[in-house]
Amino acid sequence: MSAVSAAEESAQPEASASDPGAEPDVDPGAEAASAAESAPAESASSEDPELDAVSLRAEQILGEMTLEEKLYQLFVVTPEQLTGSDDPVTQADEAVKAALEAHPVGGVIYMENNLETPEQVTSLSAALQADSKYGLFLAVDEEGGRVARFGNNAALGTTSFPAMLELGQQGTDAVQRAMTTIATEVGAFGVNLDFAPVADVYTNPENTVIGDRAFSTDAETAAALVEAAVTGFRQGGMLCTLKHFPGHGDTQGDSHTEAVYTDKTLEELRETEFLPFQAGIAAGAEFVMVGHICTPNITDSTTPATLSYTMVTEILRGELGFDGIVITDGMNMSAITAYYNSGEAAVQAVQAGVDLILMPNSLEGAVAGLQAAVESGELSEERIDESVLRILLCKLRQGILPTD
Repeated sequence: MSAVSAAEESAQPEASASDPGAEPDVDPGAEAASAAESAPAESASSEDPELDAVSLRAEQILGEMTLEEKLYQLFVVTPEQLTGSDDPVTQADEAVKAALEAHPVGGVIYMENNLETPEQVTSLSAALQADSKYGLFLAVDEEGGRVARFGNNAALGTTSFPAMLELGQQGTDAVQRAMTTIATEVGAFGVNLDFAPVADVYTNPENTVIGDRAFSTDAETAAALVEAAVTGFRQGGMLCTLKHFPGHGDTQGDSHTEAVYTDKTLEELRETEFLPFQAGIAAGAEFVMVGHICTPNITDSTTPATLSYTMVTEILRGELGFDGIVITDGMNMSAITAYYNSGEAAVQAVQAGVDLILMPNSLEGAVAGLQAAVESGELSEERIDESVLRILLCKLRQGILPTD
């Protein structure tokens, strides 16, 4: 993900899929509306007593939550989205504390303007966690290369790495060491979730949004390097994210500014784009980020993968066997905001099987849309519980939430 700034996202107008100006062949929720509910949430039954205790604790917390608290857990936002501030948030003051109490989001993502000095970032992270009732995923885009919020800020003193395409040429050991370094150094600032590694295969030389952010132009090489990257993140104690499913490296266009398509068939994706995701999943990646990529030769529609039950539940969860947390790419990107308002997009993402929604254009609008969908029966509270339980389990296992 290359998330736009809070100022950019706040300037983007809301749009409705039913507006006359919306793309006519986008059918909001066409796939999800007729789909069955996603797979059941994880069970508390296990032969491991420690896992049993974690699962029981997650279910206990879930049972004590209000619907509103559950809905807010489904979002990761910038500090400015949380507080409504027009200025960069660098300190967790009373306004931040009040905002977290009113809007108990699942996570916060740091951008460049939130990061000034080591002491300031560490203090901000500690205060945010202290003010959060259910703990926070404190996230950042730290891929290395040109997308490195810490590594490209000399004031923070972390290691700067070359582009992943260059690093990948040094082999799996170099990639694993680099990701362990990123995890260790960035983790020292209180960050617990990295939106990396990029699992795209750079097969289209005209694709500039991914380009050298990918590890390789060859799918099998990329798969081996993604596996090494995930291993490195896990060795460094950092939650990591495979992105951008179902594969952004062969597309033309940038989902920050327009709808993006791949004309590949499912079989073609299996032969190339899916290989690094499968390797990363097998290596233990806890998150997969779904991109706003339309797959008309698979879904027979222009619905972005982020909102597609076929792509998220049937293929990512069903075929690829991913049972971790599915997060969207930034929902303030034009590939979404040009065709859906925040409520519509949030509802369709959850219907598709998504667990976490990243940077909605309007947090309040997205939560209101989900609440109205639950109240009307369009979404069941059981479907919400499924994602919240998955989120709570991850937080407990990572130590973000206490187990007692």
